[in-house]
Amino acid sequence: MLHSGRYLYVFFCCQQASEKMLKAVIAERSGECPPRWHNLLRLVEHVGLVPNQQQTILLENLSRFYIQSRYPEEIEALSSDLDRQRCEQAINQTQELLK
Repeated sequence: MLHSGRYLYVFFCCQQASEKMLKAVIAERSGECPPRWHNLLRLVEHVGLVPNQQQTILLENLSRFYIQSRYPEEIEALSSDLDRQRCEQAINQTQELLK
């Protein structure tokens, strides 16, 4: 997605990777199905983790990119300020967060 310039989907994939990882931790720790939430900070709190300031900012930003069925103008607004540099930063930060 990064190489083809589909920057909105870079952020969406980072959001999804983070959400799935957090839900896997919840399922592993509790032995139950994770909640159907998409807010990453809420999921982090549920897990009992305490993110640092940089991670909190990343999680807040990525949560904005959970795309279910948005109106085209919302998608356009979300993607209007994305560029390759922001996407590369989001990918790198997401990789570090998941570690």
